[in-house]
Amino acid sequence: MRFLTLMLAPAILLAQSRAPENESIVRQDLEADLHFLAGDSMRGRLTGSPEYLQAAKFLEARFRRLGLKPAGPENSFEHRFTLQWSELAAGNLVRLKSNGIETEATIFEDSMPLFFSPSAKAHGTAVFTGFGITAPALGWNDLQSPDLRGRILLMLEGEPGPDDPKSIFDGVVHSVHSDPMRKALNVQERGAAGVLFVNPRDVGDGVERFAGNAHAYWPDTLPHLKRYALTSQAGRLRIPVAAISQSAAQTLLGARSLRELVEQASRGSFPAVALDGEVEMTVRLKRHLVDDRSVVAKIEGSDPRLKNEAVIVSAHYDHNGAEGAAIYNGADDNGSGTVALLEIAEAYALAARAGQRPKRTVIFAAWGSEERCCGPLLGAWAWIERPPMPLDRTVAVLNMDMIGRSEEVTESAGARFRGLAVQTAASNANAVNIIGTSYSPDLRKSVTAANGSFDLQLRFRYDNNASNLLRRSDHWPFLNNGVPAIWFHTGLHPDYHTINDRPERIDYAKAERIARLVHQMSWDLAQQPSRPEFLKKRPVPEPD
Repeated sequence: MRFLTLMLAPAILLAQSRAPENESIVRQDLEADLHFLAGDSMRGRLTGSPEYLQAAKFLEARFRRLGLKPAGPENSFEHRFTLQWSELAAGNLVRLKSNGIETEATIFEDSMPLFFSPSAKAHGTAVFTGFGITAPALGWNDLQSPDLRGRILLMLEGEPGPDDPKSIFDGVVHSVHSDPMRKALNVQERGAAGVLFVNPRDVGDGVERFAGNAHAYWPDTLPHLKRYALTSQAGRLRIPVAAISQSAAQTLLGARSLRELVEQASRGSFPAVALDGEVEMTVRLKRHLVDDRSVVAKIEGSDPRLKNEAVIVSAHYDHNGAEGAAIYNGADDNGSGTVALLEIAEAYALAARAGQRPKRTVIFAAWGSEERCCGPLLGAWAWIERPPMPLDRTVAVLNMDMIGRSEEVTESAGARFRGLAVQTAASNANAVNIIGTSYSPDLRKSVTAANGSFDLQLRFRYDNNASNLLRRSDHWPFLNNGVPAIWFHTGLHPDYHTINDRPERIDYAKAERIARLVHQMSWDLAQQPSRPEFLKKRPVPEPD
């Protein structure tokens, strides 16, 4: 790497508008690193695999070699967290009693436990609580009367208006308020004994899809890609959580119409309704724990006051592993962002050796377990829970995820590309999507100014798009905690999440320019006296 040759050069301090050592970010280094990180020997860097651990050690070694300081707890380059996944065990039960008639909701046909639930039992009278959402900032509260203590709550999955671009819940993007574990933890604090979810999406069309979805959720063979949750979150749950079919929910509701209740709950805060029925439920799961880590380093700021604030530059380093000879290399997703992170870190290290350090501290974060369903972005969420740099002193997050190709959506792209217009790679050859600026127009101004030297086509789209791209990378946890954050993303393409996402298919010249842009913007943010504003009441952006 250039670091080894340039570190011995005499320090030359020059007044310049470009970030110092910006030109040290070169495509040859990006390519060399990516052929290792996304090579076949790394077997797709799947969470929990030996190769994933090897990738983490590689990143730490590089940060150490650059002379960066550790940014994790206890002077460590690791920000550690624990994940959990579950297997279905025997003894799961949901029994409903309504109008004196007792019905068992047969597992897989009418009921199933949710993967993050603890093994637990509950028995109590039922209460219907609409979507089960409390969002004071949005003026929404589904958990009013009656008393929820000791009750089993029947609530709707998701959130109101999921297809409404003007919905207060982040438009057509699934907001954090739709997260079922968040809902369950919330009602547990209010004394609920258990939770049953029902899907409101297809109510009234006469088709029951529960059984097929349940078998996909709990397949007979242990899946290659496991569902993980942060133990720091799921480990707090003590009450059982399950899902039931619409027909089972209607049984519990008795004379009340599920369809009418869904319509009512979608219009505004729902006054919870005590039901005549009772529920007995048992969840039995076998829980497995997995140690995990993000790899984090920093260059300390030079200003006595501003060094206590930070700009975070980030990328996730995990991908989808391998199944036998089929390797999901993850070159673009997200080897491209990870190697760009290394190059940007090296540029800062080179500048520091020449006596040019940023005024603010800059943190380099290689997040772990971004990919893992359900409730991804686990390394970034873990940072939010235990941030070594307080969130109120985090000026901005610049996240890179898939910066090595050009967006391409074909006519036959399928559900993975839902919400995205058909478009060619050629039409996006010079383009990069900047996602998240609707939360901070100041960041839009900053990235536009930084782009002056690179002349990339910046596309500010997808903040309100059914693709849910806004919430699909590691900037999202920060946006939900008041930190300005954006995602640099060159777009999905047919090789996305397939065995064809390989290093030889990367546009290294384009990746070089984007990495230089991110470096420039991070330097600008670290130098300027003011901080970008975060909009507490973000106007819902127009849909694409």
